[in-house]
Amino acid sequence: MSDRESNEPNTEELRLRQLRRRDAERRLAEETAEHEAAQHRRRAQKSAYLEEKLAERERSERERER
Repeated sequence: MSDRESNEPNTEELRLRQLRRRDAERRLAEETAEHEAAQHRRRAQKSAYLEEKLAERERSERERER
């Protein structure tokens, strides 16, 4: 494993980051003015999408390890 690979976050860490980001953006969407709330909703949707893709990646990595 190279130094670069060891410094990169693993899939689980990336999923946790996206989960936190999604939750934070949803909270901000509820707390802000309507024009800003729309932006936070879009960010929350993007984070949820990325979280889903990371879950797929994690499943794929597990299957390759078998």
